[in-house]
Amino acid sequence: MRVLLVEDDASLGETIRSWLGLDGLTVDWVESGQLAIGALKSYDYACVLLDRGLPQMSGDEVLSFIRSHQMSVAVLMITAQDSIKDRVAGLDLGADDYLVKPFDLEELSARIRAAVRKYGDKPSTPILSHLVPSGQITLNPASKLVTHNEQVVTLTLKEYIVLHRLLRNPNYIISKEQLEDELYGWGEEIESNAIEVYISHLRKKLGATSIKTIRKQGYIMGSQDDA
Repeated sequence: MRVLLVEDDASLGETIRSWLGLDGLTVDWVESGQLAIGALKSYDYACVLLDRGLPQMSGDEVLSFIRSHQMSVAVLMITAQDSIKDRVAGLDLGADDYLVKPFDLEELSARIRAAVRKYGDKPSTPILSHLVPSGQITLNPASKLVTHNEQVVTLTLKEYIVLHRLLRNPNYIISKEQLEDELYGWGEEIESNAIEVYISHLRKKLGATSIKTIRKQGYIMGSQDDA
């Protein structure tokens, strides 16, 4: 699921993007209303996280653009404006939800899921499990817990995202480009050998045969048949 984050606070923006990445979301982060409009014209998003107090073009103006163009996208306003009057005004403009800063990141994830459901997308978080030659790998998207043979495995954010993508379709080849789409949001620089590095790290932690490379095609989870 692709999310557009419109937030001019660099620290908060990076925190939100990192957290939502753990949920397996691709986050495109922009810091102005004008860039948000450009992104909305170029990509289809399931959800927009919209700071209300943006410079030059306000979050209210971005929201008005979204609703006037009848875009089918959930919009959550994230703002420090916390009076009842402010909340009512935001909801009346067409926001699906209104979250006051500072907020809990787990609550943010839950509110995104609730808002997106209104638009027909019903994201679920099933536990993913797959048997590779070195044993059972399990990933719980709700808790972000990864285990290998029932032993907890510590992964970096991007290692987790790569593994999550591969485990969602463990019997299908996932191309390098598909993995890059999971790792990098709009406007982010893509490191040329990043995928190879993360695959290498995962193999060290989960077993050398846990992930197979299919030449010129991509990657697929290993299986007991490979043992």
